[in-house]
Amino acid sequence: MSTATSKSTLVLVFEGIEEVEALMPVDILRRAGVHVVVASLDDSDSVTGRNGIIITPDTHFSRVSPHHFDLIYLPGGPGVLPLAKHLTLRALLRQQHEDGKLIAALCAAPSVLAAEGLLDDISATAHISVRADLPNPSQDRVVVDHKIITSQGLGTALEFSLELVKQLIDDTAALEVAKSIHN
Repeated sequence: MSTATSKSTLVLVFEGIEEVEALMPVDILRRAGVHVVVASLDDSDSVTGRNGIIITPDTHFSRVSPHHFDLIYLPGGPGVLPLAKHLTLRALLRQQHEDGKLIAALCAAPSVLAAEGLLDDISATAHISVRADLPNPSQDRVVVDHKIITSQGLGTALEFSLELVKQLIDDTAALEVAKSIHN
């Protein structure tokens, strides 16, 4: 669809992930020409999502240099909540934030960002089950604030994915992808 860009995204996957929340952004970003790397957080060769769909990542988390990515994306699902205690992930998110690079989280994943203090002074949204746990919760479907992009869940995944393209590239690229997938 679109020509390749110099932009890159790291998508982190884990057991119990919400499959569509992981794969829709990968698909939309790749349609926009973004280089996307899917990495398993636990360094496994596959992860099983909440609905039994097996996802084969491109690589293992321990094999990537995460500081090379313009965007780090953490999908949601029931397996995301324990990641708030994943010290390596939290350090990665903190460094991405300090470097002024984009971070995205969907569904319950913004709670991981909140646990690291990354949402303390900004507005964010999340799935209704964890939204009240955010310091400054928003009712909006997708929120962009200080290079952090959050969204509510599976029902907002397409809108969220197009916003990722907009933030990484521009409005025109997001519009091109949107036109290519809508009749």
